[in-house]
Amino acid sequence: MAGIVKLLGRGGQSFAEQVLGWCRPTIRKGLKELASGTDVIDRFTDRGRKPIEAKLPLIRDHIRLIVEPLGQTDPTFRSTRTYIPLTASSVRKKLITDFNYHSDELPTARTISSKLKALNYRPQKVAKCRPLKKIPETDAIFERLHQINKRSVLENGVLRISIDSKATVNVGLFSRGGKSRQINKAYDHDFEPNEKLTPFGLLLPETGESFLWFSSSKVTADFMADRLEEIWSKLNTKYTINKLLINADNGPECSGIRKQWLKRLVEFSQNKGIEIQLAYYPPYHSKYNPVERLWGVLENHWRGELLETVQKTLGLARSMTFKSIKPSVKLVKKIYKSGVTLTKQELEKVEKNITREEGLEKWFFTIKV
Repeated sequence: MAGIVKLLGRGGQSFAEQVLGWCRPTIRKGLKELASGTDVIDRFTDRGRKPIEAKLPLIRDHIRLIVEPLGQTDPTFRSTRTYIPLTASSVRKKLITDFNYHSDELPTARTISSKLKALNYRPQKVAKCRPLKKIPETDAIFERLHQINKRSVLENGVLRISIDSKATVNVGLFSRGGKSRQINKAYDHDFEPNEKLTPFGLLLPETGESFLWFSSSKVTADFMADRLEEIWSKLNTKYTINKLLINADNGPECSGIRKQWLKRLVEFSQNKGIEIQLAYYPPYHSKYNPVERLWGVLENHWRGELLETVQKTLGLARSMTFKSIKPSVKLVKKIYKSGVTLTKQELEKVEKNITREEGLEKWFFTIKV
């Protein structure tokens, strides 16, 4: 096209556009290529308005730091969304007060709302997610918890993990609700299951990496401590950890007063030469624990499927993704004994290595080497 227009001489571009129906910008592009001898590359990505991240590269991380501690999963696991009791305007104000942004440089509340949706956060209070009960220390626990979690992101050598176990899964031809493209015939009565598996999960909230273990045994304090031992070398090689921060929901086997759990953590701290900090969520508020979102994704992933074998159960768990990352899934065959406890003298030795926060002793404490 450029060659013909050049042969036409003066007025060639206008003639080609009117008579031949050629596009004038295309003709000019061809003339540039003919003159330079190189192809002109279209730069479509440079057109239009750039996203706010081009101007404020850390704004997404700062938004996540604001809303992540307040995010709660749906306790019925009917949705994988994370709900927050903040509006986009409130998040905008917190960006100004907490991270020293100037109002003129921040985008509008509507843009921030779009960023929240992109991060899978929904600014909405959900009635079914409201806690059933509240203890007097709840607000103080949450305030301190948010401080500790936020500080862990800013400190070097600190790895934050979230742990929890899920309700026992019955393996067999039992209907799990939901819809499936396949025709599944399930039992119409609750017969004895072929197997019962209890899932235990460990999540890294900052990266989305997750580890799942399924066991026919009870998830005891020893079970959880063994899982930490199992993956420690992998985590330490990748992150070079000086301090381990554990978020949990103060369940019976991993609570701040569970003797065997404390003993195993003290031993773990001494053997690995690291500091361990425990930060628990208040009672009746376990839905705020980040690992609960992992359970929500898993429940929605295999809803409608029949978990008729252990192999299929593990396979479905391996095929799910959380934050675009597939979990590491293993089956634990070892049977753990429940009810293991310590004598008064053994407990006194353990407590010597533990420093508890005054007023919130059961929810926040540190184990040092």
